[in-house]
Amino acid sequence: MNKETLKRIWYTFRLYTITSSGKRADFLKKHGVFGSIGENCTIVERKVPLHSEMISLGNNVHVASKVLFITHDAIHLCLNNYEKSITGKRGSFKEQVGRISVGDNVFIGSNCSILYNVKIGNNVIVGAGTLVNKDIPDNSVAVGVPVRVIGSFDDFVKKRREINIS
Repeated sequence: MNKETLKRIWYTFRLYTITSSGKRADFLKKHGVFGSIGENCTIVERKVPLHSEMISLGNNVHVASKVLFITHDAIHLCLNNYEKSITGKRGSFKEQVGRISVGDNVFIGSNCSILYNVKIGNNVIVGAGTLVNKDIPDNSVAVGVPVRVIGSFDDFVKKRREINIS
C-alpha cells in the first residue's frame, strides 16, 4: 500500500470516531483532505473519496448520508484488458480524473452520486438519490437520474417559509 492510500484509510477511520457532521467537516478542512471546504459545512459521510483533493465545497454546504463524490472512473481497466484480448498487447487507455466543485448555500441529499468534472452552483438543493452527471446552475432545485432542474432555490425557500408559518 502506498502512503496516500494509508493516509486515506487513516482519515476514514478517524472520521468514524467523530460523531458530529460539522466536526467531521472541520476535521477534513483542518487536515486539507479536500481541495477546500468553506465555513459552516457539514458532512455526514465518513469515507474519504479517492482524489479527494479535487473536491471543493463552498460556504454553508451540507452533505447528507451516503453521498458519493466520484472523482475518477475505472473504465480504462476494462478497455485495456479488452484490447489485450484482441491484439495481444495491453491497451493505452488512461484513468479519467476530474474536479467536483460545489458552490455556496448547497444541500446535497442522501444517496447522491456526484461524478467528476461537475460544478454545482450557488444556492442549490440536490434531491436524495440524484445522479449529478452534469453542471447544476445557480439558484436551482435539481433531482433525478440523470439530474434535471425542477425549480428554483428561491421558490423552494418561499414554500418552506409558508410551511413554517402555518
